Order: sequence, then C-alpha cells, then structure tokens
Amino acid sequence: MKSLATLSLLVFALVFTSCDETKKVIDVAGNVQLSGDYTVNSVDGNSLGVTKPTITFAALSGRVSGNAGCNTYFGDYSTNVNSLTIGELAVTKKMCPKGQMVVENQFLEAMNNVGGYRIQDNVLTLYAKSDQSVLITATKDKEEN
Repeated sequence: MKSLATLSLLVFALVFTSCDETKKVIDVAGNVQLSGDYTVNSVDGNSLGVTKPTITFAALSGRVSGNAGCNTYFGDYSTNVNSLTIGELAVTKKMCPKGQMVVENQFLEAMNNVGGYRIQDNVLTLYAKSDQSVLITATKDKEEN
C-alpha cells in the first residue's frame, strides 16, 4: 500500500512538473517570436501620420524600449502564453512640438494598459488588459543581415 501511494505521488509530481516545463517552453517561444523591432501604425484605432513610435522587445533580457514619438523609453516585460505584461516604463523628458507630444502621451498610456498580444503576418497587435480591445498595431521591421 505504501509503495502504491509513493508511486501515485511520483506520477502526480511528474505530471505537474511536465506541465510547468511545457509552460516554460511556450513562454520562451512566445518571447522569441515577440523579439525584434516594430514601427507603430495605430494607437487606440487612430492611424498615425509622420510621428510613429517604435517598440523593441529583447527576448534574452526581457526588456522593452523604443521611441515614444519624442522621448525614448525603456522597461521590463514578460510573456505568459498570449498575455504580455509591461512593467513601469522610464521615459526621458524633453519637449517636442505639440503634435508629437499628443502621439507620445497616447502611446505611453496605451503601453501602460497592455495585457495581451498577437503576431500575424509581421503585424503585432497589443490588446488591453481590461477588455481585450486593440490598443496598438505595429509592423515588424525587416531584419538586416
């Protein structure tokens, strides 16, 4: 009876450890897929003109950075299946023309509300954590060889 309980406990531990390892593999794969440079096309459904923020995800360091339209920003991020958590962003403080600052403020507010993502045909879509509405769309920049 004791060996049956031990065997059951071992199988139980193996199943949960395997699930945890599978989740880690999925998270790493998502991180690698997300990794790269993006140019933002729209924020909150509004297409952007000349001022287009950028986003760079660095999978190995778990860092996000870029240009918000006027100022540069950086911070940490993490993925979990299709969820994306962006930590508090640090942003430089220079002033730019009003139009650039409006885009920047909208972009940074959207980045603070990101809760999920999807990549399809080199287009990154970032979704709100509250209602899964589309916050940001961005095109992955072509990688130079």
